[in-house]
Amino acid sequence: MAQQPSFQIQSLLEKLSNPDADFRFMSLNDLHGFLSTNANPLNADPGLSSRVVDGVIKALDDANGEVQNLAVKCLGPLVLKVKDTQIPPILDRLAQLALSSSDISIPSTALRTVISNLPRPLSVTNANATAVPPGAAQQQQLAAAAALAISRNLVPKLLTMLSPHTQKGTNIDSVDVLIEVLRCFGNVLSGAEVEQFQVKVMGILENDRSTSVVKKRAVTALSLLCVYSPDILLSSYISHLIESFKIEGTSPQRIRLYVSVTGALARAIPDRFGPYLQILAPFILALVNGKDLEDQELGDEPDMEQDEVKEAALAALEAFQSMCPGEMRRFTEEVLAAGIRFLKYDPNYADTAEGDEDMDDADEEEEDGFDGDDFEEDGNFSDDDDISWKVRRCAAKLLSTIIRTRAGDLLEDGTLYRDVAPVLVDRFSEREENVRLEILATANVLVKKTGEITASLVPAVPQVPSKKRRRERSDASAIDFMMEERTATPVQVTGSAASLASLVPRLSKALAKNLKGKNTSLSTKQSSITLLLSIVDVLHGGLQDVLPSFIDPIIDATKGGSAFLSGSSHTTGSTALGGVSGAGTATSATSSSLRIEVLKLVGRICAEHDSSVIEPYLKDLVPAVVAAIKERFYKISSQALTTSAEIIKLLTAELTKLGGSKYLNQLYDAIYDKISSSETDLEVRERAIYGMGILLSRTSNSTIVISREKLQAGLDILLERLRNETTRITAARAIDLVAKNAKTTSDLRADWVSDVVTELGAQLRKANRSLRGASLDGLKSIISNEVGRKLLTPAARSDLVGVLTPLLTLNDLHLLGPALVIMRLLIETKEVPVTKPIVDAVCSLVKTHQGSGHTLDNVVALVNAIGTVDEEGRNNLMNGLLKDVGVLGETAVVAKVIGNLLVSGGGKEGGLSVGVDDFVTEINTASDDHRKCLALMVLGEAGLKMGPAFPIGPDVFLAQFQAKSEDVPIAAAVALGLAGAGSVERYLPVIMQRLQANHPKDQYLLLHSLKEIIQHSNTKTADIRPYAKQMWASLFAIAKNDDSKAVGAECVGRLTIIDPCSFLPELQKHLNSPDSSVRGMVISAIRYTFTDTLASYDDLLRPIVVDFLTVMVEDKEFENRRLALTALNSAAHNKPHLIMPHLEKLLPLVYRESVIRPELVREVQMGPFKHKVDDGLEVRKSAYETLYALLETSFSGINPVDFYARVVAGLEDEHDIRVLCNLMLTKLTVLARDETVARVDEISERFRATLGFKPKENAVKQELEKHAELVRSTLRASVAVNRECGATLAGDNPAGRGKKWAAYWEWVRGVFGAEVRGLEMEEAGGTGGLGMGTAGAGVEVFAY
Repeated sequence: MAQQPSFQIQSLLEKLSNPDADFRFMSLNDLHGFLSTNANPLNADPGLSSRVVDGVIKALDDANGEVQNLAVKCLGPLVLKVKDTQIPPILDRLAQLALSSSDISIPSTALRTVISNLPRPLSVTNANATAVPPGAAQQQQLAAAAALAISRNLVPKLLTMLSPHTQKGTNIDSVDVLIEVLRCFGNVLSGAEVEQFQVKVMGILENDRSTSVVKKRAVTALSLLCVYSPDILLSSYISHLIESFKIEGTSPQRIRLYVSVTGALARAIPDRFGPYLQILAPFILALVNGKDLEDQELGDEPDMEQDEVKEAALAALEAFQSMCPGEMRRFTEEVLAAGIRFLKYDPNYADTAEGDEDMDDADEEEEDGFDGDDFEEDGNFSDDDDISWKVRRCAAKLLSTIIRTRAGDLLEDGTLYRDVAPVLVDRFSEREENVRLEILATANVLVKKTGEITASLVPAVPQVPSKKRRRERSDASAIDFMMEERTATPVQVTGSAASLASLVPRLSKALAKNLKGKNTSLSTKQSSITLLLSIVDVLHGGLQDVLPSFIDPIIDATKGGSAFLSGSSHTTGSTALGGVSGAGTATSATSSSLRIEVLKLVGRICAEHDSSVIEPYLKDLVPAVVAAIKERFYKISSQALTTSAEIIKLLTAELTKLGGSKYLNQLYDAIYDKISSSETDLEVRERAIYGMGILLSRTSNSTIVISREKLQAGLDILLERLRNETTRITAARAIDLVAKNAKTTSDLRADWVSDVVTELGAQLRKANRSLRGASLDGLKSIISNEVGRKLLTPAARSDLVGVLTPLLTLNDLHLLGPALVIMRLLIETKEVPVTKPIVDAVCSLVKTHQGSGHTLDNVVALVNAIGTVDEEGRNNLMNGLLKDVGVLGETAVVAKVIGNLLVSGGGKEGGLSVGVDDFVTEINTASDDHRKCLALMVLGEAGLKMGPAFPIGPDVFLAQFQAKSEDVPIAAAVALGLAGAGSVERYLPVIMQRLQANHPKDQYLLLHSLKEIIQHSNTKTADIRPYAKQMWASLFAIAKNDDSKAVGAECVGRLTIIDPCSFLPELQKHLNSPDSSVRGMVISAIRYTFTDTLASYDDLLRPIVVDFLTVMVEDKEFENRRLALTALNSAAHNKPHLIMPHLEKLLPLVYRESVIRPELVREVQMGPFKHKVDDGLEVRKSAYETLYALLETSFSGINPVDFYARVVAGLEDEHDIRVLCNLMLTKLTVLARDETVARVDEISERFRATLGFKPKENAVKQELEKHAELVRSTLRASVAVNRECGATLAGDNPAGRGKKWAAYWEWVRGVFGAEVRGLEMEEAGGTGGLGMGTAGAGVEVFAY
């Protein structure tokens, strides 16, 4: 029988006294195994627990180092097994051991291990706010005991440990213990204890005997102390710091120390430290103002101490700029000057390469074998004594931070390209590798920010997906990238993009030197390639004039030549590259990663440049890409296939001009071999399949380019891969391309088409939704193409109808649309009968469908096809719609379908059982209001489709305005408008005459009629422009009628779109009307002018849009301001390029409306209860909805600090605003990661308050549901924040930022563990991930 654990542990304790160190080590190892299990044998035997503690602590003083280390390791799980009463003695004994030992490293390490493993304490409020889950009560009790023991037992002794030694100063281990205490238990320290520690740490910093390493750790400890310092204590210390800067004659070492402290404080407590920068920043700037460089001459002995001060000052300024950008705005010029000045600071190297002339000299030196690492040393100076490179690296980081935080305004006024960019380019030849990588990374940040700002200033048009994600895309999205059409069309560059374009010649010359250097490292080459890639993406080309300067090494790298891919691999240092695309591996570049980056560049060059630019290099470029495709390393081969897709598009765009037959055949052979080879990786095979689809589709009807044998072989291998389970989806998408672009029957074969249709149809029965979608797209392309339809056999058509009919349901709208289109195309061939299953499916769709949109349009198109083609089918369908659907479906949907079928089927003359007169009779005789409404709407839809041929006049509809029902008059008004849109000359004069009669009810109904006419108006069938001015005057005449105002505003807005030149000035005039009703109508109308408009309208709106919005948001009427915010929301969604340049003026107005105004909160007596009503809530909700819209469309022009402040404030507002702010937070974690990291502690407090709230016991169901929704939204946001920022906070975080977040996250995982795990699994599975389309917040965000 196995021994009980307690007996085994006792046996191990006895071995701890064995004189053999191996026995002691093994016993501790076995003891650690026992302690690491879930069972707790020490809990039942207090005596055994005490003996284990004694034995482990005694082992800390063992003569054998390995035994000591293992004893430290045992203490971690041990403190979680002992009773809470044993924690104080453990801490006491370890602290005493540290005080009495000559070497305190082991006791200090043991203390840190114990402190880090003890459970964190929670505040009393938060601990009691939520129900405690099973097992958590004991943890809370242990945490409370740990906090008490830290305060009573450890703190007094730690203060003694921090006292300086008479000769050696303070030991670094003592400072590390303090840091661990602050990180884990800083929130339980009292103000007096914090002050005592602060005095001790300041003593360490000011003690000359303290080593630099100890002082560096002391700075970290001091920044952590300030996190928990009361405001008075913090103010006192910063005042002391300010006075220290004022003292003249302070040593450089002491100044460097003070500067480091300011930087640490900025990173640790940016919100509390920011206000002091007004006084502190000038002291730091004075250290880097360059006055000490004026008298310095080349060859002077370097002053290393001053260089260290400069390095610290620049690092501090970088922290200020990153964490407190708002407070640093006033110092922008000085900070930029410092960064530029010290980026060029190289006192021991004469760099005369300034200007183009000297760049030419540099090129000549390069040809002679010159490289940045080879320069003649001064005989009196050694590079080992030169630390100026650290100053230059900090200067580059500072410039990078300025660009990231201030790109919007500094690009707009030209500062960055006028002052910063030329200096960066000149320093590309930097001799120190670390600095050179940082400079290239900074230039990359500038280019990418230029692209973001430029993209936000142009109208939203269908464009290629964001390049930012191309280099991080999954396999599926990489195939999407291959599918994109060529974009090498002339793109007009303006603003900062034009400044970048003018810099390209100088920049490319500097990069060419890096790329051609014999001894240039792989990291520098990869960073240079990444920068070129960013330039091509931002300028949509831009290298046409400079490509010859570096194309040779590019081609050499593409084919795997050793000349370019050789070089040292730089792996030290950290740069800003981690934050820019493609640079994540630049500091550890390999020949493979460099080659992949080069292939990306080649692909983008081919995609974004005209064929005449690429043509001279095709003879070398295509064989190089083919060689890369044949590579065994799958990542290189995969990227080469993506690049080959761009080359194929280039070659086929101007086939006769380029004579690309030879090149296309080379690519065909390489791609075919990759598909057919059994050794090909799945990712590579998928890209090869799609590459084959692109090649076959773009060489359609060109047998001269690809032989018929190769064409048939390519089609056959696609069919073969369609039948293979692993490649079905990719093959279906490739076939989709081929079928879509087939131009003659010779491009396809009848047997191949039938086999493909059969195979794709079979996939529609599979459960894989992506596969079904791809199969439907392929079928749609085959049927849509006349060539495919001709080759389709009757048997294949019949089978296809059989598999499509079950898809005609609302279960999956993504699949329903293509299925309806395919069915319509099949019916239009007149070779597919409309069977009863098809009629039943259509009737079922009409009965269950609600609203409008593409699905309804596709249903109507199918019905029109049935009505036009099949006499028996249209009769059966009409009977089914009238008998089986009728008033059971949504009236507008059913009427639209019946009305279109009535017209397309020709009425009674076309063989239908009903005609227009029957519906008129139904209106006059039916007693059921629903039937009357349906008949009216059917006539309206029929009138819209028939136009002037519609036999019914407006009197039929106007007569129903007086019906006693509420629904019939509205239906009559809408039907009147629909019929009027089909026959404007006949209907509109009658409507206008009735509208001017000033009857309130008629006005409201006639406005609905006008709205329908305006919505359906066009210059061909419903030209209302001759009546526009009359309509305009009538609409404003009835603006004071509250019931009609909303509909009237929509009519005004849509009239403005029809004739903007006439009506925009009128709107501007009415916006200043003294009548608030008129202003409100104008504000509502402007909202509609931002949708469905052309670029020509944008040109008219651009000069006045900001004045419009500013006047509107500043309206004195509360309701008008709410409407104005909805208009700004609409502008942010639909016209972000118009408002983007003016966000600095508009955003403060939105921020102002998002603030809670106590004067608008009032109490209302409801029986015996008092209820608070916030009259400002709706305006605040509109303000936050506008902020959300701006976040999605215009974030690059927003100051994240100010924006984040309102989002965090919204976390304490009402329910809907909280949920919306949680949704914004999930996006901000990606868009503004640095600012999120800076505010995680503040966010955690709001989240904890939300999750800790307990609804009242008598709360109604609606309140409980809203609370549950808010909790889930908060948890989702918490998961997103922790995913993006958790690693940063847990890693190298010397400032200790995020300790409150760490405690909060631990609490959340304990209390809401199941919910958090579920959300994490959702994100891992891609069903609820963050992305920019997260929709888990449960709040409707209005987009107008």
